[in-house]
Amino acid sequence: MIEQMESSVLERKKVLTRRTFLKAAGAAVVGVPLYAAEISRHEISIERRTITLDRLPGQFRGLRIAQISDFHYAEYTEPFFIREIVRRVNRLRPDIVVFNGDYVTEGFLSHKVTMEFAYRCVEILSQVDCPLRYAVLGNHDSTFAEPAVIDAFRVHSIPLLVNQYTPLERDGGRLWFAGMGDAVCRKMNLDKAIPPRSVTGDEPVILLAHEPDVLPKVARYGVDLMLSGHTHGGQVRFPFLPLFNLPTLGKNYVEGYFRLGPTQLYVNRGIGTVGVPFRFNCPPEITEITLG
Repeated sequence: MIEQMESSVLERKKVLTRRTFLKAAGAAVVGVPLYAAEISRHEISIERRTITLDRLPGQFRGLRIAQISDFHYAEYTEPFFIREIVRRVNRLRPDIVVFNGDYVTEGFLSHKVTMEFAYRCVEILSQVDCPLRYAVLGNHDSTFAEPAVIDAFRVHSIPLLVNQYTPLERDGGRLWFAGMGDAVCRKMNLDKAIPPRSVTGDEPVILLAHEPDVLPKVARYGVDLMLSGHTHGGQVRFPFLPLFNLPTLGKNYVEGYFRLGPTQLYVNRGIGTVGVPFRFNCPPEITEITLG
């Protein structure tokens, strides 16, 4: 009798364990995608980092740069979310804001709609309240949407640096902001994008480059700091599993800080998503960089 009772209890435990497991598994199947799509995709992380530039004039020490990237407006990234990004950036009150490309998505929407999205995205970004703003193009912008993106920045008087550079002066000191054309679309020209030493002397150069994996080429030019996006930080990061959807020229430097020779690199995880409207263990990022 006792053996029968013990056997019955064990059998019930097995059933309950199996049932509990199946319920938990079912909840995970529904819950993880829902969390990744509706919660994690909108959990903004502000990453603060001080980066020391050896050649930085004393007049620029403490300069704060807000970096945002990879908006992918409206295929998956809602207008309200980009407005919230703008509000968060304005709260930081940075000295400079840089936009690292991919304002739209080269996806399943029509060319006409995508070009309209370019104007709408840049219109929202133009509400960033900062005296100095610089932008570059990403690979999604540098296809059929490029004329619209370029015109949108012109309309809103935000300097778009495409294989160009410009000086920034303060109290007799000077540093240079440079921006390159998109590397995936083979529009990068570092000889034009980066000011030569004959122009800069010993003054530092900050380069905006959408794709981070061009770092080895950039380092040969002696650039002090390179700011990139493109990778989305992997976008969906499952524990103990390798990243499985990294883009071309975004596989070696995925997120955060790196250094190669004289050049420091920071890779921003971006705001939006591509492929699927999910982020998991990889929140959208606003970076606040303080120069030291």
